[in-house]
Amino acid sequence: MSLLATPITTLHDAHGRPLEYLRLAVTDRCNLRCFYCMPEEGIKYLPKSEVLSYEEMLRLVEIMTGLGVHKVRLTGGEPFVRRDLVPFMERLAALPGLDDISLTTNGVLTAPYVPTLARLGVKAVNLSLDTLDRQRFFEITRRDELPAVLRTFHALLEAGIQVKINAVVMNERNIQDLVPLAELTRDLPVEVRFIEEMPFNGGSHVATPESLPWHHRRIRQHLEAHLGPLVPAHTAAGATADEYTVAGHRGRVGIIAAYSRTFCGTCNRLRLTAEGGLKTCLYDQGGLDLRALLRGGTTDEGIAEALSQAFYHRAANGFEAERQRPTHQLNFESMATIGG
Repeated sequence: MSLLATPITTLHDAHGRPLEYLRLAVTDRCNLRCFYCMPEEGIKYLPKSEVLSYEEMLRLVEIMTGLGVHKVRLTGGEPFVRRDLVPFMERLAALPGLDDISLTTNGVLTAPYVPTLARLGVKAVNLSLDTLDRQRFFEITRRDELPAVLRTFHALLEAGIQVKINAVVMNERNIQDLVPLAELTRDLPVEVRFIEEMPFNGGSHVATPESLPWHHRRIRQHLEAHLGPLVPAHTAAGATADEYTVAGHRGRVGIIAAYSRTFCGTCNRLRLTAEGGLKTCLYDQGGLDLRALLRGGTTDEGIAEALSQAFYHRAANGFEAERQRPTHQLNFESMATIGG
């Protein structure tokens, strides 16, 4: 057991933001081939020997709880393509100091595991779903899996797990789907969150501000033109989404300015890639190789110090992080490799 299992104090960066939340990629592999994430042929996946073991991940999470992390979101790739995910989650849930475990999934393989997720106390599941139209789903993901995703969606609702739908807004691909997706909030207790498309597409295409015209303001204007006023709602500290209520709707609508990066001032998270790379910002190129520290015999205290230094010195916002990259070609990275 780590000597740092009980938080002494919450770590803050040089800009006063606390460290509270870890996005942990358990794999870089995915069973979909979404246009905005990777090319049709996929990406070059990591050899298994280069992916952190579950034991290594548990050790890092335990160390991070000693620095103030109390929430972990499991991401990928697609988390459920990795074997023995549920036993890992059971061990994760037993760690002292960790009071919030959630995950992001594309839902293709998830439905059979929903009762177990409820038993483990998973508080929320973010479900990636960019359209309710089966043909457009196939065109976006290059896989005919919408029925499986919808089975997961309904299973989560029946289990009483909070569902947040994540829909990436893509010019000329799913604009006609924004309103139907938002209409799910009329009768269901869900939040549908619309995300600005980001350039991390694994070389699928070159993304520029000109080719990503659906910014957060335009998304809101489009929704209000069809749904009526979006009334700002209270959001938790560090939230990435601006949340809104709609008159007569049971659920909420959210908009995430992922490319405009309007929420950086309250960011309270780190990302850990499947190979053990630490990203203090989605837009940075990473720098701290935690796998090398783990496998090189570094003590828990040494790893905690390295994490503390990396978090303290992180960029003020995503634009600064992007400018500091040795190379600026963001589209060569895939969201599957940097934690969904």
